[in-house]
Amino acid sequence: MSGTKTALKAAKAALDAHEYGSAVTQAEKVLAVDSRNYHANVFLGLALGKQGKYDEAATAYIKATNVKRNEALAWQGLIDLYEKQGGKQVDAYRVAAVELAEFYMEADDRTRCQTAVDRFLAFSKEHGNRNQYKQALEILLPTNTLYDYLEGRIANPAHTYTKIAAIVEAEEKERINKEIGERRTRLGAKIGQVKVEVNRDVLAGSTLEQIYQSVIDWSNEDDVRREYEEKLLRRAYDVLVVLPAQEKAQKREQVWKLARGIVIIKHPYELAWEIFLEWTDGESLAERDAGVIREFIEFFPQNGLAKVLQAYMTSNLSPAYTGGNSDSAGNDRDTLSAEDRLLMMTDGVEENAQSCLAHRLLSEYYLFLEEFEGAVETSRKAYRLAVTQVQACGLKTESNIDAINITLATSLIHHQSPRYHSEAKSLFVEILKRKPTLAPALIGVGLILEDEEDFGGAIDFLTRAIARDPSKIGVRVEAAWCKALNGDFSLGLAELETCVLDINGTDLRTREMRAQTLYRIGKCIWELDPSKEARRDRKGAYSRFLSAIQANMSYAPAYTSLGIYYSDYANDRKRARKCFQKAFELSPSELEAAERLAQAFADQGEWDLVEIVAQRVVDSGRVRPSPGSKKQGSSWPYAALGVVQLNRQDYAKSTVSFQSALRISPEDYHSWVGLGESYHNSGRYIAATRAFQQAQRLESVIEERLVGDSWFAKYMLANVKRELGDHDEAIKEFHEVLQTRPNEFGVIIALLQTLNEASWRCIELGFFGRAVDNAREAITLAIKLAGQRADAFNLWKGVGDACSIFSWVQARIEDFPLEPVRLLLETDIDTEEYEQFKDLDGVGQEAVKRLSTGQKQDPIVLSQCLIAAILAQKRAIYASANDVYAQAVAWYNLGWTEYRLHVCLTSQSHGERKKDSLRFLKAAMRCFKRAIELEAGNPEFWDALGIVTSELNPKVSQHCFVRSLHLNDKSARVWTNLGTLYLIHHDYQIANDAFTRAQSTDPEYAQAWLGQGLLAVLVDDTKEAQHLFTHAFEIADSASLLTKHQYALSVFDHLISSSSTSTDTISLIQPLFALQQLRSQAPKDLPSTHLYALFLERVENHHAAIETLIAVCATVEGEYEVSESPVALAHFAQAKSDLARVQLAAREYSAAAENAEMALDLSTDEDNSSLDSSARRKCRLSAHLTAGLAYYYTSAMDQSIEMFRCALEESNGAADIVCLLAQVLWAKGGEEEKGVAREQLFDCVEKQPMHIGAKLLLGVIAVLDGDLDTLEAVKSDLQVLRTSDNVDGENKRKVSELSAAIASLANSSDSEQMGELMTSVMLAPAQPQGWSRLAAATADPYPAEMALKMSLRSVPPRGPLRAEDLAKAFAGTARVADAQRAVMIAPWVKEGWEEVSRVIA
Repeated sequence: MSGTKTALKAAKAALDAHEYGSAVTQAEKVLAVDSRNYHANVFLGLALGKQGKYDEAATAYIKATNVKRNEALAWQGLIDLYEKQGGKQVDAYRVAAVELAEFYMEADDRTRCQTAVDRFLAFSKEHGNRNQYKQALEILLPTNTLYDYLEGRIANPAHTYTKIAAIVEAEEKERINKEIGERRTRLGAKIGQVKVEVNRDVLAGSTLEQIYQSVIDWSNEDDVRREYEEKLLRRAYDVLVVLPAQEKAQKREQVWKLARGIVIIKHPYELAWEIFLEWTDGESLAERDAGVIREFIEFFPQNGLAKVLQAYMTSNLSPAYTGGNSDSAGNDRDTLSAEDRLLMMTDGVEENAQSCLAHRLLSEYYLFLEEFEGAVETSRKAYRLAVTQVQACGLKTESNIDAINITLATSLIHHQSPRYHSEAKSLFVEILKRKPTLAPALIGVGLILEDEEDFGGAIDFLTRAIARDPSKIGVRVEAAWCKALNGDFSLGLAELETCVLDINGTDLRTREMRAQTLYRIGKCIWELDPSKEARRDRKGAYSRFLSAIQANMSYAPAYTSLGIYYSDYANDRKRARKCFQKAFELSPSELEAAERLAQAFADQGEWDLVEIVAQRVVDSGRVRPSPGSKKQGSSWPYAALGVVQLNRQDYAKSTVSFQSALRISPEDYHSWVGLGESYHNSGRYIAATRAFQQAQRLESVIEERLVGDSWFAKYMLANVKRELGDHDEAIKEFHEVLQTRPNEFGVIIALLQTLNEASWRCIELGFFGRAVDNAREAITLAIKLAGQRADAFNLWKGVGDACSIFSWVQARIEDFPLEPVRLLLETDIDTEEYEQFKDLDGVGQEAVKRLSTGQKQDPIVLSQCLIAAILAQKRAIYASANDVYAQAVAWYNLGWTEYRLHVCLTSQSHGERKKDSLRFLKAAMRCFKRAIELEAGNPEFWDALGIVTSELNPKVSQHCFVRSLHLNDKSARVWTNLGTLYLIHHDYQIANDAFTRAQSTDPEYAQAWLGQGLLAVLVDDTKEAQHLFTHAFEIADSASLLTKHQYALSVFDHLISSSSTSTDTISLIQPLFALQQLRSQAPKDLPSTHLYALFLERVENHHAAIETLIAVCATVEGEYEVSESPVALAHFAQAKSDLARVQLAAREYSAAAENAEMALDLSTDEDNSSLDSSARRKCRLSAHLTAGLAYYYTSAMDQSIEMFRCALEESNGAADIVCLLAQVLWAKGGEEEKGVAREQLFDCVEKQPMHIGAKLLLGVIAVLDGDLDTLEAVKSDLQVLRTSDNVDGENKRKVSELSAAIASLANSSDSEQMGELMTSVMLAPAQPQGWSRLAAATADPYPAEMALKMSLRSVPPRGPLRAEDLAKAFAGTARVADAQRAVMIAPWVKEGWEEVSRVIA
């Protein structure tokens, strides 16, 4: 024990000597013996603290306090230690300071206690953060044990709470900003939602409201209490806004009590007063305390709501207006005008844009002023604000919302009536479900039903409203008027006359009501007696209408009724129009006045005024009935707009207008017609068809007086069908119209144009006869039309087009009515007008006189029909003298007609006449130039000039084509024409580029493909050329001559160069039809006609081929007699050679021999022949062979042999000729001739060992001679031929037949012969011949069945099997039905009849 005391004394001495290390050692010695030694721990803490070892020192002090908590020394040491560390141990310092203060409190040492507290507060304020300082301040609060001991020595709790509140406010603000900054960066975060969530999280757990309340409770200063009451209300309101809906009720009550308390004590805090006013639920402002309202206005004169309330309280709507609460209200009312009042209210709403009450009052004032648009807009905003207020604060303000909806619905009744009636009605009905006796809602529904013409329902609702409040004169007037409109005019009149007595008319509103009532009285009188005498009576309805106007000069319906009176009964149209104009100026809802005005303007052609009237009516919103309304809409404004837009060619807008009209009145006939016309002019022909058909359907159900002349719909429908290409139906419709309107010029012109279009379409489709018939009908129609109006451009254009049609169907040229056309051209005109360009084309007034039926030669008639077309087009130029664009088209049409005559004369003329055709080409060039002068921007004019100048000046032609492409580079025709120009001048690459561009522009343009085909011919690519010509023919129309000619020529060239397709009849159908059409269009085209005959020969139509070739020979012979041209002579020789060959096929042997001899005579002189050596050789070879065969069949063997020998010389020993010669020699029958035949064949086989025909003939001769040695040699060759891929099917069939014959001749056994037949079947199982021979050799029915099946598979188009072979296959099955089919298929084949007789027997 003595050691411990000694160590403590040593430690104390060391401390005094500032030997802190020694002090630590001595203290630790003591603690080693007694760890709970209080002074040792204190000395250790002090020494360690002096050494800067604060943590170890603090531990020592804490151990000391644990030993003796009621000793001050250790706590003082801790406090000193913490103060040395600055702000690191503020929290620990607070604990130590409180312990020390409580020690002094227990020791009743107030001074030291206060000093300890003050010392810590100062230290905390200096070194601690906000939270630590707040905790330090909490020591001074009444909730702390020290407060009661130090009361009077420390600050008032209110002061302390104020400091704590400031600290908490700063902390919460910082936290809120931090949280918002972090959360707003999250994906999908919305700033508004983030703020609400953060405020909810922070404010819900805040103690600030309690702190504010504590300040209020402890403060002795009124100003401080008022300030923190404001803060408490603001904080409670902010918390209320962010709380979930289910937690708002309690907080809302707190906010209401706080606000109400502030209002009661009349403290001027805006939020409290606004909450008190905004949250008060009531149907009108009268339910609020007027004194509170006046005090609010007095306290906050610059507040927006205060301005609105001040203006409202001075208006006629104010409760003070009827109650007379104060003189100041009356004085304000006198000083504020309606304009100033409205301006003050609008300014107030702008300043307080979130005030539901301000918007509600402004909307009510707008409604009072009948500014319905403003009332609607403002009440909608008020409703949105009310809903927002309900959602934010959880209020139950049903009456407020109902009042807002009443104002909104009432405004909607009158705003753009009846556009919003359905919405207004739904609002009223919803309110009446909760408040069935609410007068404003009853009145509103009644007014809507009245406007919807449901007068019974309107009377019911208005009567209920009157029962609720009988003093409302306006409601009584409306109820009486509804009774009148419901048909009870007497009762309505009586009640209206009673009402008018109660309307004094002292102010504007009552004057308007009086005018309306007087007008309605007049309408009742007007309807009670509809006789003319009664309505003319100026003391009747007329006087009431005048009285209404006198009561209110701006009452529009009275002007309308007066206008009807003046128009229909007083015959004063001038006054009537003034009345209608006045009524429409006052109100666009006066539909009757507007319709009569529009009709008057339309009758005068003032379409701008019609549009103004109709558009204003549409904008008024009165034309469309509201959904569910019984009221009929008015479609005429939309229809009038559609007519105006049609006249302006604004078809898109007119379509919309007529559609709008039809939505209102689906049975409006004229709107359907207008819609169809709009669709037609817009190019929407299918839609136009449906519209006109609907109009026609309405004709049968609507009275004629409503429809008027219905022909126009049929006429327009015909135009639509014409545009769609259904010309037959269009012509039929036009004829039906002309039955009722026989002299309607426009219909006749349309029919004339349709006939010409139908004619050209028929030419494109290949119906040439119908084209000519339509052209003749067009000329007949033009003759009729010329008697009515001979100065019409379209008339003479149509005549010219109709005459030109005949030049495209020259086979019917004799049907051209020359005499009627001549008389037509002489109708009502000075013939000197035909002298235009006479110096170039020679067509003038003399040409008209030369048009006659005296000369029937085709070339003359052709030229005359085109001359007539030229004369008609010249007359069209004079008919279009007043229209520049029409005149340009007329010159363009004349140019093409001149060019057409040039082309026709060039193709059918020669010599001088061909030179004369150039004058028409030059005239065409002049015409196109003139057209370009009038309309230089038309690409078609430049294209036409390029075509006609291609023969005269290629450079100019190229320029024209390039210019046309500059104006429109999407024209495939111009690109093709440019390519053709390059092709003519041998620039093949550029030509190909042009044709390719044309194909890419329009792949369906046939001439572009034709041009590339010609290029392929020029570069000797015949296969590609044929493909191109075929494609061009497939996509081309029938008007193209060159396409058909080139296609047929390419097919024929392919046929004669390919033996595999030379007998395929199906491949000849299309070129044959093409040439047949070509003959109809150009019967004088000899090359095409000759080619046509060759195709007829290929399809074995020999008689038609003979007739055609005879005609060709006659034409060529006549040409040769005129010109003695070597070319004509060569053509004549070829035609005779072909004619002889066809006659040989037709078994006209004598004529064939004669014509062949003539062909040989004509082609004898090689030097004077225009044929090249190859063509001449082929011609003579054909003639020699034809003559040889003809002589053979006439049994003139010597001549036949001679011809074949000549043919053999011509062909340089051709193997086929040798075979023919051998057959003829063998047929002569002499041994010498037969020997010669054998020698010729052996020589042929030796020279051409692969010639099948020679080998087959040798085999046949060996069979006939029974020469077994030769047969053995031939048999080995036949086996090789049967398996060769180079032998076609026909020759393999012959080889098989010959092999079978050799087998039977060589006395082979039955099995060997059967094996030979089976071998034939095995080598060609798909051919019916082998199966047929096998069936004939055996009784087994299977080969016969297979022969029939293979025969059916080999008939055209799948194979070349003939009808005779198919009939034999049917006959071989031994069935009755097949035998009958054999007879039906080929009745000339005996096998079928024999089988029928066998099975019958």
